[in-house]
Amino acid sequence: MDPQYDHTRYESNIYGIWEKSGSFSPQSSAHGSPFTIIMPPPNANDPLHIGHARFIAIEDTLIRYHRMKGEQTLWLPGSDHAGIETQYVFEKKLAKEDKSRFDFDHDTLFKMIWDYVQENTGVMESQLKKLGASCDWSRFKFTLDTEIVKIVYKTFKKLETDGLLYRGERIVNYCPRCGTAYSQLEVDYVERDDNLYYLDYGTVTIATTRPETIFADVAVAVNPKDVKYKKLVGSTAKIPLINRDVPVITDKLVDVTFGTGALKVTPAHDPTDFEIGKSNKLPLISVIDEKGRMTGTPEKYIGMKVFTAREEVVKDLELAGKIKKIEKIHHTVGVCYRDHGILEPMVSKQWYVKVEPLAKKVLTSIKSKEVKFTAKKYEKIAIHWLKNLRDWNISRQIAWGIRIPAYRCGRCMEWTITDGEIPTKCDKCGNGILTQDTDTFDTWFSSGQWPFATLQTTNPGDFERYYPTSVMNTGYDILPFWVIRMLMLGIYTTGKVPFETVLLHGLVRDKEGLKISKSKGNGIDPILMSEKYGADALRMGLLWGALVENDVALSEDKINGQRKFANKIWNIARFVLSNKQSERVKELKSKTKNTDDEWILKELKDTTKKVTKALDKYRLNEATEEIYDFIWHKFADVYIEKAKEPFDKESGKITVRKGAIPTLYKVLESGLKLLHPFMPFVTEQIWHEMGNKGLLITADWPKA
Repeated sequence: MDPQYDHTRYESNIYGIWEKSGSFSPQSSAHGSPFTIIMPPPNANDPLHIGHARFIAIEDTLIRYHRMKGEQTLWLPGSDHAGIETQYVFEKKLAKEDKSRFDFDHDTLFKMIWDYVQENTGVMESQLKKLGASCDWSRFKFTLDTEIVKIVYKTFKKLETDGLLYRGERIVNYCPRCGTAYSQLEVDYVERDDNLYYLDYGTVTIATTRPETIFADVAVAVNPKDVKYKKLVGSTAKIPLINRDVPVITDKLVDVTFGTGALKVTPAHDPTDFEIGKSNKLPLISVIDEKGRMTGTPEKYIGMKVFTAREEVVKDLELAGKIKKIEKIHHTVGVCYRDHGILEPMVSKQWYVKVEPLAKKVLTSIKSKEVKFTAKKYEKIAIHWLKNLRDWNISRQIAWGIRIPAYRCGRCMEWTITDGEIPTKCDKCGNGILTQDTDTFDTWFSSGQWPFATLQTTNPGDFERYYPTSVMNTGYDILPFWVIRMLMLGIYTTGKVPFETVLLHGLVRDKEGLKISKSKGNGIDPILMSEKYGADALRMGLLWGALVENDVALSEDKINGQRKFANKIWNIARFVLSNKQSERVKELKSKTKNTDDEWILKELKDTTKKVTKALDKYRLNEATEEIYDFIWHKFADVYIEKAKEPFDKESGKITVRKGAIPTLYKVLESGLKLLHPFMPFVTEQIWHEMGNKGLLITADWPKA
């Protein structure tokens, strides 16, 4: 063995041996029950970030542990087309060429993005391998695979048949820069200071942060319990600049503590106003288009962007003497989760799923423990979301994704929904002139079907054998986006929960505990770190020091510390193997009488129990700390030092007492098994150096 462990010499070769051996597929000799994880699919054409590396470390540890326990273990990998995420990246590429997505029709843009993804695909797969992911590549899936798309279409049609799908005109969160609507879950909220303008509406004063939308006002509303406006109800107010009279009405949604307690009602550009307008049968007037520019206003403002229009409207209101005062207000506003720009609430026709019936079934499954959360706090968050979800807008105005199989009749203007087949005539009037909707599915609608869609399209019998899956591990930040939706669609479509355990992991932060971001310059490239220190060191660094569900602080020093641990194990093995390998005894035939041997064997037994228990409870950090302490301190620092004979000056070697050799080998072998799920490369190489037959990856887990 080399004096130092050099990961660059071994890792690639070891992974190739694992892959060729078929070890990543469920073993036909496995005697235990199935253990299955469906990998959260990373973006097909993007390099992995440090958050991906954490889920790989967690999931691969669990997979290797259950594989060694003899269970039918499957880790199914895949990649995600990622919808708006990928299109957003591609649009930035177009912008550098002075082009826009609006320069191309739907099909052309889709083909361009497809080609772009294909050019870059494989990056993520090669990086997963570099980090040691022992997933079954023969079952790899992509969210745009034809057979996956067919299942998504089938679910869409089933929702329509069951009366859980509708096309509705409602207020949506619209990003004029991305050119698409988003669901309520995709809105980020930020705190900021804005001006609150008190405007003269003739008979009443209203307060608003958005004076540019006064042209879309259709009423002024007051709370029915607000006595100061009792005499005003039923009269009219006058919109400044255009002098249009609007009725003064009452509605319980009006907040009496905001501004003057009188609300300008703009149903086309505010969610609360939309609800007030709907309950009071008010008209809809839109003055902001999908590009974020003014429309349907006095000519002066037409074509202006919203903030420019706001400045101009304020100037004109001041000239007209219609601004009574201006205050500063600290409030929250909705921004696009992609570009972080302000979202425009606007009325739009979209496809919606009725979520209440779906959410109720998930709540029942949580209550009955059909699905369990390893962290109680996340179960509470899931329940809160499930009880407060609005109907889910599943249509997106983008090209990249799964196109919605809905066809509109040119004669009766009704929609025909299919399961992917192209209809020959309208379901309603029989007309044959149909046009397909250009919208695509929300990417979370397709990925929400990922567990059953993958297993239904791999090998025959996979779905029956491996569904429900054992564990869903992903970041806590996408609990409402993805986990809840997988539960809703999984139970609805299959009648069973898609996974039995939800193991959410925290974010990776820098050594100061700050969120990692490009703007802060504190990013940690997992591939560079694994190339520099080894994949084993990176994996241990990501698992060490924090419960899975908590954020973990990571630094290069921490990763380097685990590289030193890998080298320590290597040096322990070199020392053990240098001591009369011919006298090795794999099994201790009789209980040793040496107290040091008895002590280390007892410590090995205790450590095996603790590591096994910690892994079964998903407390991976505790397992790493136990095995680290045992190998470095108890085995190396204490037992090996006591087992050493005095230095032999003639031979120039340090030897151990003869009776300790069987114990040394037994402890080393068992220690490698315990450590393998966490640090697979160095342990596999040492296993080979020891002359063991077979691979460590499929060796039996040690018995306590």
